[in-house]
Amino acid sequence: MKKAYLVLSDGRYFEGTRIGADTDASGELVFTTGVVGYQETLADPAFAGQIVLQTFPLIGNYGVIEPDAAGACAASGYVVRELCDAPSNFRCEGALNSYLEKNGVPGIAGVDTRELTRILREEGSLIARICSAVPENAAGAAICTAENMVEKVSCKQPVSVSSRGEEKFRVTVIDYGASQDLISALTARGCAVTLVPHDTAARAIMETAPQGVVLSGGPGDPAANPGCIAEIAKLIGRVPVLGVGLGHQMAALAMGGTTAKLKYGHRGANQPVKEVGGTRTYITSQNHGYIVENAPAGSVATFVNANDSTCEGLDYPGKNCLTVQFTPGGSGFAGTGFVYDRFILMMEGKSHA
Repeated sequence: MKKAYLVLSDGRYFEGTRIGADTDASGELVFTTGVVGYQETLADPAFAGQIVLQTFPLIGNYGVIEPDAAGACAASGYVVRELCDAPSNFRCEGALNSYLEKNGVPGIAGVDTRELTRILREEGSLIARICSAVPENAAGAAICTAENMVEKVSCKQPVSVSSRGEEKFRVTVIDYGASQDLISALTARGCAVTLVPHDTAARAIMETAPQGVVLSGGPGDPAANPGCIAEIAKLIGRVPVLGVGLGHQMAALAMGGTTAKLKYGHRGANQPVKEVGGTRTYITSQNHGYIVENAPAGSVATFVNANDSTCEGLDYPGKNCLTVQFTPGGSGFAGTGFVYDRFILMMEGKSHA
């Protein structure tokens, strides 16, 4: 096995073993707390331009299951404590290392991920580089060039997806980095979905007479997308709108709110979200480094993070618009799939409260 190094932008470096593609990569080093779902993590468009560190120590034990793939691999690099080279699962179709190689994603194993997580929690996010040798100027080696990430992960042409079962609604999803889970949740509820590129004009969307518009999740700083924000402002109030993740943040900016960067972000499947004015706390899946810092005038907070009280959801009374920071999912008492159901009620012209 070849040696590899994870070099931080402050000059510190960690020695380990190279996994995945035999190439170098730079990006913002972020950690995610998921115990399972590494295949979905790597394919999450919100990780575009980032090097993902898994806090759980053993990764790859059930291999790779291609039918479960949520899309193309999006992460720039991968960091694990231990990579399982002998996966065991009756559905396994290959090892994670081979998956990384095939997708051109470099990684490093055998490093102290617990220490790296402490560094990120205490000092905030850092730029890092996965490389084969420590450069003479280690502090200058980690240079991040991740720009226009939304443009890179967005579809280039409109894509149509039929509803599952009877078609009840026509929904346009603006693709800032849409997940397959989002599309599946909508089609399962009778929505025929048209996925459109991130820079599609509001006028062009409205000409197709959608019954609802969804602002998808995606990577990076929401304020880095002024063109998208301007078009969102033209949609809100004209058609029912649901915003998720990055879409939640950009909708807030479009309505006059502000956003800010978190010290180390919310990434993982165990983020607690408390219902404002209610009694329930939901465990949610999230992947973002920015938050809505100041909510727009006239909006109403619907959810807050139970750990740090940051904004997790907003409603816009009179404008048929609701947004959430987390990824809605599941059903029943413990799930947050009701967010999609509220969107359906808006399209039916009913109250979603």
